[in-house]
Amino acid sequence: MLNHIVLMGRLTRDPELRRTGSGIPVTTFTLAVDRDFGGNRETGEKETDFIDIVTWRNTAEFVSKYFAKGRMAVVSGRLQIRNWNDKDGNKRRSAEVVADNVYFGDSKRDSVPGGFDQSYGQPSYQQPSYGGGYGGQGYGAPSYGQAPAPAAPAAPASDFAMLEDDDSELPF
Repeated sequence: MLNHIVLMGRLTRDPELRRTGSGIPVTTFTLAVDRDFGGNRETGEKETDFIDIVTWRNTAEFVSKYFAKGRMAVVSGRLQIRNWNDKDGNKRRSAEVVADNVYFGDSKRDSVPGGFDQSYGQPSYQQPSYGGGYGGQGYGAPSYGQAPAPAAPAAPASDFAMLEDDDSELPF
């Protein structure tokens, strides 16, 4: 038997961290996952499923600390169906994903305006834009009549150094 599910979507709200009576952390959140098919052909809108996710222990603490509403997440786990009674005594059924692993589906750097990575205090490096195109010059080549791209910023003092963007010695 196999019960494994992998989802990628955005959190619809901040994760809610709670603890069981014995102190075990548990986090719940909802993931908005776009369908690859269907939707309204006239407007181009896709249908979205809202899937409840539950994480336990270290994964729960990780999610509550590093994820927030709107953040893209990749969830790997198993589908669980729970039977329960509502406040009126009616039998109800819920489907949820019990996540074993939760990964970042986007970069924090991408979500911060100005390209400044607040977690490390270093400016993010972006590949220079050449403005060229496919027009017979090759993808990524500078267009004629344009000034060359500015040089990459100097690397901070560390064990790493920026490489030159000189492609003239490449065999292709």
